[in-house]
Amino acid sequence: MKRLMWAALALGAAAGAQAHEGMWMPQQLPLVAKDMKALGLKFDPARLSQPLGYPMGAVVSLGGCTASFVSPQGLVVTNHHCAFGSIQYNSTPQKDLLKNGFLAASPGEELPAAPGSRILVTVALTDVTDKVIDKATAALQGKARIDAIEANEKALVAACEKDAGHRCSVGAFYGGLMYQLTKQLEIRDVRLVRAPPEGVGVFGGDIDNWMWPRHTGDYSFYRAYVGPDGKPADFSKDNKPFQPSQFLKLASAPLNEGDFVAVAGYPGRTNRHRLPKEVDFAFAWDFPHRVKAMGEQLDLIKEATAGRRDAEIKLANTVAGVNNYYKNYQGQMASYAGSDILARKQAAFDEMKAWVNADAKRRATYGASLVEVERLIAERQEITRREFLLGYATPTLVKSAGDLYEQALQRRKPDAERKAGYQDRDQLRRRQALETVDRRFDEITEKKVVSHFLTQYLALPADQLNSALLNALGVRAGMDAAAVTARVDALYAGTKLTDKAERGAWLSRDASAFEASDDTLVKAAVALHADELARENRDKELAGKLQQAYAATMQAEIDFKASRGQPVYPDANSTLRVAFGQVKGRAPGVDGTTWTAFTTLRGIVAKHTGNGEFNAPAEQLAAIKAKRFDKYGVKALDSVPVNFLATLDTTGGNSGSPVLNGHGELVGLLFDGTLDAVISDWDYNDHMNRSICLDARYMLWQMKVVDKADRLLKEMNAL
Repeated sequence: MKRLMWAALALGAAAGAQAHEGMWMPQQLPLVAKDMKALGLKFDPARLSQPLGYPMGAVVSLGGCTASFVSPQGLVVTNHHCAFGSIQYNSTPQKDLLKNGFLAASPGEELPAAPGSRILVTVALTDVTDKVIDKATAALQGKARIDAIEANEKALVAACEKDAGHRCSVGAFYGGLMYQLTKQLEIRDVRLVRAPPEGVGVFGGDIDNWMWPRHTGDYSFYRAYVGPDGKPADFSKDNKPFQPSQFLKLASAPLNEGDFVAVAGYPGRTNRHRLPKEVDFAFAWDFPHRVKAMGEQLDLIKEATAGRRDAEIKLANTVAGVNNYYKNYQGQMASYAGSDILARKQAAFDEMKAWVNADAKRRATYGASLVEVERLIAERQEITRREFLLGYATPTLVKSAGDLYEQALQRRKPDAERKAGYQDRDQLRRRQALETVDRRFDEITEKKVVSHFLTQYLALPADQLNSALLNALGVRAGMDAAAVTARVDALYAGTKLTDKAERGAWLSRDASAFEASDDTLVKAAVALHADELARENRDKELAGKLQQAYAATMQAEIDFKASRGQPVYPDANSTLRVAFGQVKGRAPGVDGTTWTAFTTLRGIVAKHTGNGEFNAPAEQLAAIKAKRFDKYGVKALDSVPVNFLATLDTTGGNSGSPVLNGHGELVGLLFDGTLDAVISDWDYNDHMNRSICLDARYMLWQMKVVDKADRLLKEMNAL
């Protein structure tokens, strides 16, 4: 692996990045240093490759979103939708923070975030490829190979986490060709400090989600707390604000179109190195089925919660998450339809294969893997087709009971031999996850959704059905909707898992208690276990073969690109990355008109209807109409900028990422791509690609002029 990294670095002088493409690992930034400087970076790009220095040391992960420290007292800014779960968790019909927002007037009023919330501060990144794929592991195949990889990863994590208060993980890059150990300080006491009202933080709602022009104030604030000794601790009134080694400074100069911007964060997953067979399957089968299922799920939730505000609040986080993916997948499918993406992917793959086959040594090294990888991918896709509805048809609480039963079985083993996710290091998160269920579960809705999808599943040809599931739930092929609904009602009538205390009690019970239980859903979970274990072992056998073939295929691609002087960044995998570009509109937009780089407060007034998703707060509207712009107004715009477009290469997980100017100062927060550009997860297009960002000036204007959040502004040195 050292060969791969050094070979890539050596290409830096010969070949720059293509346009503004690339979610680069910090250690790869020498590849694109000249490009960054040419666009307007004002400091040494090497600073961005240091995870502990400024500004990278201020960038943190929330475990699904990104955030950043903006004060020496542990104040963290992120997107409103990234803090949505905590806002929802703390909301009731009587204290509706989702609708009205929240501002802690003093530190004592800051609210505990949703259980399980974390602020993860990266302190070290280490290449561990040779330790994950050691000589013994390299000689193995199939399930044995995966088991060895997992054992090596667990050993690395265990050694890393001997440093108390840290969370460590091993990430795979280039299809399992390279592995990196990430060490993060795990801050467990996270508190909600500020969330704007719905009419700001969710202005435009799902209608404007992924769309331009956008006018959403997608920001919220957390604070990180640690124990009196300065080390990570669970929530306590005696805890004190964490003092980060770095925190971002707010921009000292105006942001204009054409300016350099960079984004640092934890992008979730991209698929740009996927093979043509995978691309075709995703868009021809997988995404259409996912979109159909999510659309039905959203309709069922809406119907089941209508007129019940308590249920709407409980399901708000679920609805927001499903809606986000629902629209994203639709956008990807629309961009893919009629495009030449598959043809180009196939041509590029064929060209690489021809290069391999043109040389006897390359053919001997990679030829067999290129054939095998496609066969294995086809095998995995067939399993996906056959079992797609299985997950939707299985009641959520049966899955939860199965997870608890698995934990009881794993406790019989020494900690190091337990499955990942069931070790001692995972128990706190497991308890906290159970705590959230009570405020995010509605039995009426759950039964309606399960009955719908179980009916669909039972309508499949009998030879495609999982007999273990049918026996465990007491259903049969071809049952009609009424009979399925009655059976689901009976299953839930016979369980106590809907009770918070009972769910918690199962955390400490041994496997024999599960096996002796008369609880209908626990019995179903126990009955399903053998089949689930068999399918897990089947999947591991396939995964082990795929890891070998895929890693070799990726090495062939890297060598092929290297022969042409082209560096290769890995697909995103939730590890720390840096992307860069410039503030830039687009002409023409999807509607045939020019997209300007900035939206303004005028757009809020124009869109405001007073109802639904376009209901701006009265205090905000009054300030806009009175042109009380304070120091945040831009003369050329005759307003305050709200959102802006930038040519930043980003994806899910980058939400909340700080957008930095050429001096490394905070100018905004990343929160979306445009709908016609989300296809960039699979295929980057420099002309189309735009990310939508919150302009920090709008956030500060709202906080100062409308909300009077002077305490926080002073803390950020923004008054």
